[in-house]
Amino acid sequence: MLTQIDHILDLNSEQVIPLLLSGDEATFEKVYKHFIRPLHVYAISILRDEDTAKGMVQNVFMRLWERKERLNISGSIKAYLYGAVYNECLNNLRHQKVKINHQQHVVYMTKDKVDEGTGMELLDLKEKLQQALNDLPEKCRTVFQLSRFEDLKYQEIADELGISIKTVENQMGKALKTLRLKLVDYLPLFIWVISRAFNII
Repeated sequence: MLTQIDHILDLNSEQVIPLLLSGDEATFEKVYKHFIRPLHVYAISILRDEDTAKGMVQNVFMRLWERKERLNISGSIKAYLYGAVYNECLNNLRHQKVKINHQQHVVYMTKDKVDEGTGMELLDLKEKLQQALNDLPEKCRTVFQLSRFEDLKYQEIADELGISIKTVENQMGKALKTLRLKLVDYLPLFIWVISRAFNII
């Protein structure tokens, strides 16, 4: 049997908005449960990253609750939520683009120094990278090595390992995140080495 809120969500969702803005917790919970999964799928389609997409959707719901008294929502709650998730994802992509541009600038500024001779630093990075790779789960390490050191495309990796492309993407994301954290002191050099697909293993 449908509850009152379920009925509103299915038949007349704009009636949910006044309840949400008044701080009704039961309404917020129903809206959250009703939309969280499709919004997550929508965010994944934009960002191509499951964990980041989940964070973007959570941000939207958090702001919906924390700023409810100041929000001006016109139309349906569905349209508002999808629009908010779209904007959140777009902002994340812009932020990532800025980070990438900064990293490329750092790589460019560091390149001459690397080319001129940072042999000891490279040897140290090799050792640290090998250690960090050894600490990765086996599948995660294998996917990273096939991608970065054997230059295989994601589809080729998926075919070779008998896994889905989505699994390859997830494993690569985990590997890069872990390596960046463990090699933070060597980040500019690490980015340069990886971008050159330099075989250091």
